[in-house]
Amino acid sequence: VQLQASGGGLVQPGESLRLSCAAFGRRFSIDAMGWHRQAPGKQRELVAQITTGAGGTLNYADSVKGRFTISRDYAMNTIDLQMNSLKPEDTAVYYCHVKNYGMDYWGKGTLVTVSS
Repeated sequence: VQLQASGGGLVQPGESLRLSCAAFGRRFSIDAMGWHRQAPGKQRELVAQITTGAGGTLNYADSVKGRFTISRDYAMNTIDLQMNSLKPEDTAVYYCHVKNYGMDYWGKGTLVTVSS
């Protein structure tokens, strides 16, 4: 599975950005798709995730609830992360993540910088 992410960039506090990620491969049995981020000097953390299976779930980090929205196109194997009301503490490299057949795949990362 290869992941291709787009979006990211430099914005001012309070502004919005949208990240997109597409998964490419021959066989899919996706257990979860989502976004993680890693800020300088910090560990990588989950930002938002959609799990499949019975019912499926949406998971968000507490710090982004109410501001970020994750969505998935099941037919195209893409996910989007709409980020509103961005804060300087959202500055990080954002990584697209897919768990396919129980294996983890990561995109290369896209930098989001929130600064005035």
